[in-house]
Parts: sequence; structure tokens; C-alpha cells
Amino acid sequence: MMSAPDTESLLRELAPQVLGALVRRYGDFDAAEDALQEAMLAAATQWPDDGVPDNPRGWLIQVAGRRLIDQIRAEVARRHREAADAVRDVRAPAESGIPGIEDPDRDDSLTLFFLCCHPALPPASAVALTLRSVGGLTTEEIARAFLLPESTMAQRITRAKKKLATLDRPFAMPSDSDADGYRGEWRARVGAVLHVLYVIFTEGHTTSTGHRLQRGDLAAEAIRLTRALHRVLPEDPEVTGLLAMLLITDARRAARSGPQGELIPLSEQDRGLWDRDLIIEGVRLATASVSAGLIGPYQIQAAIAALHSQARSVEETDWPRILLLYNALERVAYNPMVTLNRAVATAKVQGPQAGLELAASLDGVLTGTHRLDAVRGHLHEMAGDHEAAIAAYIAAARRTSSTPERDYLMLRAARLRAAREAGEYPELA
Repeated sequence: MMSAPDTESLLRELAPQVLGALVRRYGDFDAAEDALQEAMLAAATQWPDDGVPDNPRGWLIQVAGRRLIDQIRAEVARRHREAADAVRDVRAPAESGIPGIEDPDRDDSLTLFFLCCHPALPPASAVALTLRSVGGLTTEEIARAFLLPESTMAQRITRAKKKLATLDRPFAMPSDSDADGYRGEWRARVGAVLHVLYVIFTEGHTTSTGHRLQRGDLAAEAIRLTRALHRVLPEDPEVTGLLAMLLITDARRAARSGPQGELIPLSEQDRGLWDRDLIIEGVRLATASVSAGLIGPYQIQAAIAALHSQARSVEETDWPRILLLYNALERVAYNPMVTLNRAVATAKVQGPQAGLELAASLDGVLTGTHRLDAVRGHLHEMAGDHEAAIAAYIAAARRTSSTPERDYLMLRAARLRAAREAGEYPELA
């Protein structure tokens, strides 16, 4: 029998796929969400006792599909319309099949991402709605990714849903699109979908809340879907660049945490634990992505990741080239987090004081995250100002909702404090 936690994990993995199949077939996002929740509740109740069915995804689609059909039939009766006219081509479930789904093994997760990234929505709203509804992230996690208060993000998602509710069949397949080639209206949605996949991976790579440093399930799903997108758009340099960056970054997963789940920074990682196969694949893709020119944000980030992966140590990293790439990235796609990363690269090339001056430009901008104080702590430590470093590390620790990051920051502060009391100041960076 499967335990309740195992069932919950399986349901979390299957939910976007099932929702994608339901929305693709029935076209009603809210009704599909409600039906999925009921199906998942039934599964959470039955599977621990009865066992997981041979095709759990198909089971969920079948249960949710039956509920949707019941809703459709009730609506037809209420409006006194002919069932065939109202239901259109929605068929009753066959005894041996899954209702309304031609292929029960088809994974519609990526299709659903494209459908949710509707052109009627501002890109930021489309991305937020997709992350919340089918990306597996909470409103709090999305808010942290966008550097916004949770209440603001909740309002943004609500407005996006209301906007879509005013449209006629907002989740219908675009008439001018080829679902296999992603042409027409699909092509206009690629950028938003890439942003969704990037944020999902980022949350999986370094979880923003809770006791875990990493969520391998989220990172793996982001990579899986990016691979799927790359298969249909192999010549798109940004799709290739994103896949390259995700693979190279994920290659470090085994070295990023210790036996107790503690955070291990890049400077202290055992690079022998890095997955060389992923790095080789990622570097190959990164090289291919820049063949037409280094013009997109994911191409540039892939190039940065490749430089880190090819260095044998932090000291041997090509920081001047990385700094040039961050300068280019900031011009192409300004973001305060890019500036913060540029501050670190600047410190490595021009000295910690130059990095601190650049970080100071973000005062009042990065107010909702601990990362500015964490970087300040690192740069003050590089500069030998250990009192300021201790204060910055403690301030960062108080701001973060991630237990591993908080523990790491407090440990660095404690080690500097202990060294001060002993009359020593070791360089920890």
C-alpha cells in the first residue's frame, strides 16, 4: 500500500498533466480545476487503502471527466437545450476508455502552459497565473520570485482569472496554430512559457521557504518540459539557451547540500560531485544557442553557467568574461537580481568596494528579499570588514524563509564572531 505522503507526492506530480488534459478537451479552466480537486480528494482517500491504480493519471482524468460531464448535463437541463447541442463533441465515457480523451498517455502539461499564457493578459499576469494554476507553486513562492508582497501577487492572479472569464473559450486551441510546430499564436507565447519554466526551476533549485534547500521534483519537471519544448523548437536560441542553463545548473545539485541538507556555497563545493554528463550536454547546447549571436537573456545566462562549470575552482573562474556577460544581460533584460549578481562579479574583478558600491544602488529596490544583505555580507567579508559582514549576515538570516539558508547565514556570522573573539579573522569566501 502507498503511504499518505507518497500519495500526496504522486498527486502533486500528476496534477498539471491531468489539468492539461481536461482543459485541452473541455476548454473550461475553472470547472477543470474544481473537477481535478474532487478527483484528487477521492484519490487521497482511496489509494492509501485500495492501492494505486495501474494508470493513476488515467484514473484521475476519468473521475474528473465524469464530474465535468455531469456538470455539462446539468447545465444543459437547466437551460432546456438539447444535450447534443450544448455538449458539442463531448462524448460519454466508454466502458473501457477515458472520457473525452483520445490518448490517455498524452502529456498535455506543456500545452496547458501555452494555453494559460493567453495574449489577452499582460505577460507578468500570464506567467503568475500559469505558475499558480499548473506550475505547482504557491502564491507566496511566486510573489518571492517576482519580488512582490504576497497580497499583491494574489490580486494579480485573481485579476488574470477574471479577465479570462470574460473571454469566449479562452483555453481553446488557437485557430492559426500548429500544436506540433508551435507556429502562429503559439510562437507569440514562447517567451512567457520560458519565463514560467525558469521560475519553476529556480524554486526547485533553491526553495524559497521551508526546511528543504532544493525541490528536485520541481527542477526535474522544469527540465523535462524544457526538453519537450526544445524538441519542437530546436532552432530557437532562447529555448536552447534555457535548456542549457537548467542542465548546467542542475548538474551541481549533489554538491550543493551536505549530509544534513545544509547549504554548501559554490566556493566550497566538491566539483568532483558535479554531473559531468549534464555539463557536457549543457555546454554543447549553450554553444549552439549563441551561434546566431548573444542577444537573448537565456542565451547569456547559459554562457555564464558554462563558464562557471568549466572552472576547476572559484579562483580559476573567468570572472572578467562573466562580468561582461552580466553587463550584457542587464542591458537585454534589466532585473535587480541581475544587478546584484553583477555586483558579485564586479567585486571579483575590481575589488569588493566596487561591488559594494554597485549593491548600494539597489537600496530601496530589493526590499522584499534577503539576498541583498547576504551579498553585502559576502562583500564586506571579502573587504575585511568583518563587523559589517556579521551585521549583514544576521540581517539576511532574519529575512529569509528558507531554513537551510538561514542556518548557513547564521553560521557564517557565528564563525566570524568566534574568530573576532579569538583575535583571528579567517577569510571564509
